[in-house]
Amino acid sequence: MSNTVVIIPTRLKAKRFPNKPLKLINQKEMILHVYELAKNSNVGDVLVTTPDKDIANLINKKNGKSFISQNDHQTGTDRVYEAYEKFYSSKPEVVINLQGDMPNLKPEAIVKINNYMLKKICDVTTLASSIKSKDEFEQQNIVKVETKDNIEKLDFSEAIDFKRNLIKYEQKFVYHHIGVYAFTSSALKKYVNLKRSKLEVKRNLEQMRAMENNIKIHVGYTNSQPLSVDTEDDLEKIKKIMEVK
Repeated sequence: MSNTVVIIPTRLKAKRFPNKPLKLINQKEMILHVYELAKNSNVGDVLVTTPDKDIANLINKKNGKSFISQNDHQTGTDRVYEAYEKFYSSKPEVVINLQGDMPNLKPEAIVKINNYMLKKICDVTTLASSIKSKDEFEQQNIVKVETKDNIEKLDFSEAIDFKRNLIKYEQKFVYHHIGVYAFTSSALKKYVNLKRSKLEVKRNLEQMRAMENNIKIHVGYTNSQPLSVDTEDDLEKIKKIMEVK
């Protein structure tokens, strides 16, 4: 088995957009697009973890791997950990938590964070891209990450903070966060055994639990800016990008 595993947490009962993993893009379910791009990265085994048999059955029919998780997890990362612990017996050294709603993420993005994690520099790695407009900066549904240094020049830097709101548009080293994470096995175990932190709850951002408990997150730069599908409008936008005319 590879030292890396990619685990994709997904479920049908999302509050903002129920049943979105099974929505069709190019006549293919969104979760299948995500599963296939993860496989195409070739960094290691790929597993979809879900409480829903409809999703698991779909993955299995395509000769993929799925794991039926408990239904009552508070976060996607908790769902990932259950699968990591039970399906993989906690063996891989790097665990990539890939959201099931980013169907146009490039496989190279997964390769990038995996290669960085294998250097054993930090506990957690994630990605970010440039913010291209003030409107993008001010959107509440776009999470911004502030880093110590300019990742467009240095490629990676340590995260200082994650917010939906930022005070100044001109603030240095602020980027559009992309919700894919690579954990060391020890960092993942530590994370899920911590209580939900104050800023995690207040900002509705899982990564704040790590930040408030001295789990270092490094951020890598990517030119790509994959769209996270959270609403029907997002689905229409992604269809315009991905569907063949």
